[in-house]
Amino acid sequence: MNILIAFMALLLIVAVASLIYKYKVFDRRELPLMVVLVAALAYFLMAFIAVIAGELTGSNTVIPGMGTLTTIAAFFFVLAIVVIAHELGHFVTAKACGVKVDEFGVGFPPRIIAVKHGETEYSLNLVPLGGFTKMAGEEDPKIERSLASKSIGKRLIVLSAGSFMNFILPFLLLTIAFMIPHDIVTGNVSVAEVVADSPADIASIQAGDKILEINGKTINNTADVSRYIQMYLGNEMSILLERGNGSTETVIVVPRWNPPAGEGSVGFAIRTENAAIEKISYNPWVAFKKGSTEAFETLVLFKNGILSMFIGTSSAADLVGPVGIAQITGEVARAGISPLLQWTAFFSLNLAIINLLPLPALDGGRIIFVLLEWIRRGKKVAPETEGKIHFLGFALLIMLMIAITFQDIGRIIGE
Repeated sequence: MNILIAFMALLLIVAVASLIYKYKVFDRRELPLMVVLVAALAYFLMAFIAVIAGELTGSNTVIPGMGTLTTIAAFFFVLAIVVIAHELGHFVTAKACGVKVDEFGVGFPPRIIAVKHGETEYSLNLVPLGGFTKMAGEEDPKIERSLASKSIGKRLIVLSAGSFMNFILPFLLLTIAFMIPHDIVTGNVSVAEVVADSPADIASIQAGDKILEINGKTINNTADVSRYIQMYLGNEMSILLERGNGSTETVIVVPRWNPPAGEGSVGFAIRTENAAIEKISYNPWVAFKKGSTEAFETLVLFKNGILSMFIGTSSAADLVGPVGIAQITGEVARAGISPLLQWTAFFSLNLAIINLLPLPALDGGRIIFVLLEWIRRGKKVAPETEGKIHFLGFALLIMLMIAITFQDIGRIIGE
């Protein structure tokens, strides 16, 4: 069996190498890159075939490095979906508004391969940490069919379309995630301990109470409770309890933004009793409703996360960069397809909001310049000045990303 697997993998590798050579995807200077890519492909194919063979024979196949491979593949999968959706928003609206698109790129240069169709070049690039839609004259209105030459309304549509797509994408991803059979932990969530003078204590919550619902939503596990507490920080939250004598009572609690150390926002410790794992799925309509609800709730959670940084309940140490995101993605991917789609939806919403922040080099920063032109009644900022500001902003963002990446690596090593 092992000989057969190796032979099949070798045939596929030779076929891929032959295609690369025939179509001259790489030149001689890029030969080392081709060797690395083919070697990575070889390992992936052999691992994939070995896993399938193990499943068919009922053996527990262990592939060295498979966890790392899963992390890398899942990270690129998530990034590709989110980035392509974002750039398609810019691309489609630019074409619709008559803006010339010079290049639509997945990844950042150096370039691996490119195909030209019409006036636009479509490229696949080596650095897989983003993408771009290169439009003619993004700051210079003198260039024919440039973005800068279009009306303020059209420019706002093109610049905001990427984030709009990232807002829409989670509704689709979460719908699919709820349609796919997935595991959830269910059980009785009970209160183990209540801190004196905390919101829970003031609301007369007692150890031994079972939490049935929060704001009318059924509670299945402790993760549900934590999620809703973070959603309703600073706001009233109704909790339906089952007392020790079997009676039910609804209490009102206001989770604290900045609680004393070790107490938590509500001031109780909870646990899941009689926990069991259930595999569930929903029909498309129910999945869409649940997905839409979760998408809106995720927006609230993200908003509260941003506010907590200003209030001081979280710090810059909680930020993660590409390395941290890849690590989280790998952990989620090992939990299944449905959790991976949910994480992709969360990542897409994060990207949508971050891109709209009024920072140079981001879509939000470019939108600010368009709005400034509108306020000044058509008087533009000099293209050279705007370009320098965006370049400076991009440089600062790269520096921040590098700093966060070092923080990620330090945290992972520390673990």
